[in-house]
Amino acid sequence: MENKNRVERACIIDDDPIFLYGIKRIMNEIDFCDEIIVYENGEGALNELGSMIHEGKKLPDVILLDLDMPVMDGWVFLDEFVKISNHNQDHLSLFILSSSIHPGDIEKAKNYPIVDDFISKPVTITDLKHILKELA
Repeated sequence: MENKNRVERACIIDDDPIFLYGIKRIMNEIDFCDEIIVYENGEGALNELGSMIHEGKKLPDVILLDLDMPVMDGWVFLDEFVKISNHNQDHLSLFILSSSIHPGDIEKAKNYPIVDDFISKPVTITDLKHILKELA
């Protein structure tokens, strides 16, 4: 039986290999998506996603973005990503994942119209099911 509450492609931008292992395991367990794309920092993600936009390719349906990464952190990624003209994406859902529970980070995230929600790590099956429910 096919799961209607799932996404085609999910993108995870995070540099923590233990977190990546765990979230991919949970995603597979609940049949979250067909394909998972991983970038270990914001710069690599920005370059690749920017190329996809310029080539007219469809972006992932969901982006899960960590804030604390080397090279380019999540905040800089957001600042740069929103500058890219994006006319070929019907709907992109972006969720910030962070071990920070600092109210300032949560408030700052709300200032980005592209951010759907702020999810505190560790991410649970319930969190991922909540994302699928929001997208349905």
